[in-house]
Amino acid sequence: MDSFINHAFTVFMGFFAIMNPIANTPVFLGLTAEDDPNVRRKIAAKALFLSLVIIIIFSAAGKLIFDLFGITLSSFRIMGGILVALVGYHMLQGGEHSPIQHPSQEDKQKCLDDKLEIAITPLAMPILAGPGTIATAMNFASAGGVSEFIVTVGAFFVLCVISYVFFCFW
Repeated sequence: MDSFINHAFTVFMGFFAIMNPIANTPVFLGLTAEDDPNVRRKIAAKALFLSLVIIIIFSAAGKLIFDLFGITLSSFRIMGGILVALVGYHMLQGGEHSPIQHPSQEDKQKCLDDKLEIAITPLAMPILAGPGTIATAMNFASAGGVSEFIVTVGAFFVLCVISYVFFCFW
């Protein structure tokens, strides 16, 4: 039982380090700065639901993708580690404001449907369920059987709930 709890905690912390709701909250607030709280809640719910669906799909299909392309789990872990290190390096560098994080004024003037589209991109993909998160999910879910898949999806679901709280009530 201790190994199961330890594994679940490891998966959760792996996702937390990649998705990081604390760091993504300012991005979310910047993208929805002109929106009222109801629209923000709809955008947050849609983005987090879509990111959960993306992670479920890649967690379930991870082993199939590995077999299809002839990728071993150890080589994927090495490449995933390099990818995560590069993402972290670019996050530390900062740099100029990205047009993804700071939409133009004409983008902000669109109707509610267009505002909800930011839930798909850039929020759900690539900010919440980006390459690092997908690689982490595939790594954890492909390492074992059904229990690892359930732990992976469950840990990501808990992180989505935490992110929703950060996005809507911060």
